[in-house]
Amino acid sequence: MLCDGRLVCGCADPYGRRVLGDARTAPVRDTWTGQIVRTLREELNNGGSKFCGDCPLKLPLGRDAAPPIRPVDAGALPSRLYIECTAACNISCTEACCAPETGITRTRQAGMLDFEVFRRVVDEAGPGLIRIDFFNYGEAFLHKRAIEMCEYIKTRFPQVYLYTSTNGLAFTEAQARRLAHSGIDEVTFSIDGANAESYLKYRQRGKFDVAITNLRAMADEKRKSGLDVPFINWRYILFKWNDSDAEMDRARELAREIGVDRLCWELTDHPEDAYSRRFVPGSPALEAIRHEIWDDNNLGNAIPGATPRARIDVHAFPPGLPDFPGLGMLPLMARTGHPTEVRTRVRNLSTRPFPAQATYGRRLVRLGAQLCDESGALINRDFARAWLPQPLEPGARANVPITIPALERPGRYQLKFDLVSEGIDWFEQCGSETTTRTLVVR
Repeated sequence: MLCDGRLVCGCADPYGRRVLGDARTAPVRDTWTGQIVRTLREELNNGGSKFCGDCPLKLPLGRDAAPPIRPVDAGALPSRLYIECTAACNISCTEACCAPETGITRTRQAGMLDFEVFRRVVDEAGPGLIRIDFFNYGEAFLHKRAIEMCEYIKTRFPQVYLYTSTNGLAFTEAQARRLAHSGIDEVTFSIDGANAESYLKYRQRGKFDVAITNLRAMADEKRKSGLDVPFINWRYILFKWNDSDAEMDRARELAREIGVDRLCWELTDHPEDAYSRRFVPGSPALEAIRHEIWDDNNLGNAIPGATPRARIDVHAFPPGLPDFPGLGMLPLMARTGHPTEVRTRVRNLSTRPFPAQATYGRRLVRLGAQLCDESGALINRDFARAWLPQPLEPGARANVPITIPALERPGRYQLKFDLVSEGIDWFEQCGSETTTRTLVVR
């Protein structure tokens, strides 16, 4: 939803050229189930739509590839919604499509989102929403009621995962602390540099000290108040002027000292004369930080030791027998039609605890077993789960039994054991080693 109430199909439409409907004049349901959207879905099922025009998210079909077929009827309401409070911004990022100089605000029919339009849309769509992204183009918190909007969403629909991204300059320290108490699940601060001089080369008219002060205030409020949300990211775009080892190490140390949850680098290919040449695809430098890149995975962390890593030992023998060398590599045995309990021991190899319980559903860490065939091809990624008995502190170990569901077909399988941050990612995606064992079903 753009700040004037018009509905577009995604965040890759900065100037509002692909309009689906208007929340000011009709319910969201009418747009979601209306003829424009229905025709668009039908055309995509047939290989493409002129409606998509210059959308940069289009994926070309491979030679002789058939288009994926999705249901034309996608239900009464969407499950995810972007909310743009304003397209205006308080800074000008170098050659960005949303910089004030591009005239983006003139493509909107209103400067700020009307609160009643916001409330009506959230009330209608909220019961079925899984996630709200509370940002789009512009700086969301220039809206004087933005924090109130976040509070409204989480009060009315606490099950909705609420995420926002900000430059951190549009609120005061007190407002940053208030936002920490709103119930918002995740906040990303975009701060591209570890000192004021390099930061200002991209974030023109920005104030590095203000952004860092507000980032620090939110992290401090979360820690002081014993809150488990929001999850606080520091996202740092790499340019040729801020990609030195010295400055990146300074950002790592500053992020650790402030207490943010995650520091990640972002790669870009623009501006053409400014993007980082040091970390071009295929370079050894990029490979060294690959798991710390924002788009590589959802868990990697540039703060030393903060990327989650674990060791999982799997025992094939029944309880009560001693751990003789070599027994740990024996196949796991199961009977057809009967579940099997497997003993494991999990060790936290990172510097951050693995949460076992919280007030929210995401980011709880559980042990998972993925079912593969004998060759290792995945059959069921979510085959089995087991809770950690308690939060697992850095360096700590815990015995974690996991029940493997019954299999009806005898044969040899593979079980791949990994930890999963629920709703986020598997540890393997950020470089943590997995443990694979043969499962024989008779």
